[in-house]
Amino acid sequence: MFKTLVFLVIGFTVTDNVLRTIYENFGIIYSGNVWVNWFGVSYLLFFLYTIIRVIFINKNHNLLKKRIASIIFWLLFIGSVYAVFIPFVKGENPF
Repeated sequence: MFKTLVFLVIGFTVTDNVLRTIYENFGIIYSGNVWVNWFGVSYLLFFLYTIIRVIFINKNHNLLKKRIASIIFWLLFIGSVYAVFIPFVKGENPF
């Protein structure tokens, strides 16, 4: 539970400081339901954390193996990539 909160806080910080700047540099208005982008960034960070742990640190950890094999894990990854990168395709934040 603690890791979830940490990723949400880091994701909020990255979304508010970094993603806002990137969107505005590409002419995308950073408004609307930006919490969708926030959760997308938070989950992408969680995904990267999990992948790095599996590849480099705990290759044989049972919980990590089950997480990587989970369909929900990958579906959420696809959804988070969509939430973060679709504004570049559409030219606006559709959320």
